[in-house]
Amino acid sequence: MPIIPPRTSGSVAMDDYLEQIFHLIEDLGYARPIDIAKSLEISQASVTNMLKRLDEEGLVKHVKYRGTTLTDKGLTIAKAIIARHDSLTRFLRLFEVNEETIYKDVEGMEHHVSRHTLAVINALANELSENPKLLEKVKKQISTP
Repeated sequence: MPIIPPRTSGSVAMDDYLEQIFHLIEDLGYARPIDIAKSLEISQASVTNMLKRLDEEGLVKHVKYRGTTLTDKGLTIAKAIIARHDSLTRFLRLFEVNEETIYKDVEGMEHHVSRHTLAVINALANELSENPKLLEKVKKQISTP
């Protein structure tokens, strides 16, 4: 059973930044404001303002003209957000929900789902994955739009 990650930063916007910074560092080895702006499809000025805020909160270390790294606290939150995202995505994929719908739904849910609810979703996903007959029975009860 997966470990239930801690709550997020408390701000959807901050969570989104931390998640993107994590992915950029993982993919490119660095996270520059211009790359963050591009991935979030927002202005570089907005990114600069948020990076200052994240730095003040102790979630990132931002060095002007250099780049941004996650602090231990920021990394913990980023990993928790990604774990939440992955758990919710895994659950919805069991029911063959359209990938675009999954993406849109999970983007909202990952910031607001409680630890207890996430534990319930993980337990159900585990049980349904191990019991294909039960999964099929449940799927038959769902009317598709």
